[in-house]
Amino acid sequence: MNDLDAWRSTGRRALRVVRQRSWLVPPRRGPNWLAKTFVLVLGSLSLVSVAATGSSAYHFLKRDVPEQYLNPEEHFKYGSIGAEGGAGIPYWLWLVLPQAFPEYLPDQPGDGYARVGFVYEPGHQRPIGTSVRDRPIELLGLNCAVCHVGTIQDSADAPARFVLGMPSHQLNLQGYLTFLFRAAQDDRFNADVLLPLIQQANPRFSWFDRLIYRYIAIPRTRAGLLKQAQSFTRLRQRPPLGPGRVDTFNPYKVRLGISMAGDDTIGAADFPSLWHQRIREHMSLHWDGNNNAVEERNKSAALGAGATEASLDLANLQRVADWIWELRPPEFPQDKITTSLVENGHRIYEANCAECHALNGRLVGQVVPIGEIGTDPERLNSFTPELAVRMNTLGTGYPWKFSHFRKTDGYTNQPLDGIWLRAPYLHNGSVPTLRDLLKPPEQRPRVFYTGYPLYDYANVGFVTQGEEAERRGFRYDTRVRGNGNQGHVYGTDLNPADVDALLEYLKTL
Repeated sequence: MNDLDAWRSTGRRALRVVRQRSWLVPPRRGPNWLAKTFVLVLGSLSLVSVAATGSSAYHFLKRDVPEQYLNPEEHFKYGSIGAEGGAGIPYWLWLVLPQAFPEYLPDQPGDGYARVGFVYEPGHQRPIGTSVRDRPIELLGLNCAVCHVGTIQDSADAPARFVLGMPSHQLNLQGYLTFLFRAAQDDRFNADVLLPLIQQANPRFSWFDRLIYRYIAIPRTRAGLLKQAQSFTRLRQRPPLGPGRVDTFNPYKVRLGISMAGDDTIGAADFPSLWHQRIREHMSLHWDGNNNAVEERNKSAALGAGATEASLDLANLQRVADWIWELRPPEFPQDKITTSLVENGHRIYEANCAECHALNGRLVGQVVPIGEIGTDPERLNSFTPELAVRMNTLGTGYPWKFSHFRKTDGYTNQPLDGIWLRAPYLHNGSVPTLRDLLKPPEQRPRVFYTGYPLYDYANVGFVTQGEEAERRGFRYDTRVRGNGNQGHVYGTDLNPADVDALLEYLKTL
């Protein structure tokens, strides 16, 4: 057998394997193209020479190597949880998109993806909350940290620092997705424009890499993004979310085949914290308490980040779950606490807040009916009984099939650990500081600016007014549907001295 016959034989064996694995079926959603289409290179471009035998070609095409770290903190920041399997983007393509299409990024400080609020560590080429997985080339996905690492700035001239487990109040996730969709709609999203930028970023980018990117990676990614953008057309007609917020469950309706015709519900909700997960076991989880299993909540979050049921990396997700099980929030700076007021503040807390929020409180972790809590009902209404049924079909055929999703009639009482870093407040982020939350609703700010990391230690929250907040922040208008700041009137009848004392105690939680 000559070399040409050997190549043909290898190619035929590889194609038989591929057909058995259904890799030639077009992807149903997202830009995850490679695992299904890479074999076209072998069949149409005579690149089977990358493997000496059919067996080695098979193993190369099966390659699925996650990025992992021995240190659990590093793994939380950069390790894979399998999200690349449903929404992975070729890494080198992803890296240069901001350079190719800067006009589609928000007008915010920083370079590249920092303009949508991604957080970078010195010496790292990509931000916290992103991971890379070889399938069989490098695909970039998101992980838990993208929504659960926030920034805080002590003074206007101080550098911002990041806090693990804190809500990503600076991240404009909707802005990030909009950037990807708009870039894909641009005719310049092609190999002639993007490959020179990739080669500049990575001089070691080989001729083989260029071939793969030109004929498969770039066109397939563009097609996948355009398809995804079309799927979410109705969701984009809702009011903008801004930084620190996400519509968690309306996208699940699209994913699970629920018709969005006539569905104008707004699911805007703040990112939550990830601290002290042990104490939350069996409590009502998510803002509306629609699930009470931490393990199931973790998996649904990973699926929301882009994983599929098949690509979900259970072992690595469990590593993250084990780490956040005992993760503690940072303490409020002691020199900014008026300690003489804390004892009286504790007394006021026990009388006004503890029943719902203390770990031994009678109602902690339980759902308060919307008629009683009185806060904006949009997020609650967006999670429908039909969606609860459909959510419980996820994982069918797997040992972890969901079974705990349910429809509730209100919002859940949460423990207040690290409450000082969970601003803005209420489920939709409609109240900027704890001091504002202790005011009657009609006295709370109607318009403010979110996403600015400068901290307000006196009022317990972030600075949301002033020239710099307006320049760097998102204009949050509580009169917009889904942004209402009404309800939660507990403690709003306290006198100013008692409010001051209560705030000093809340700083210690």
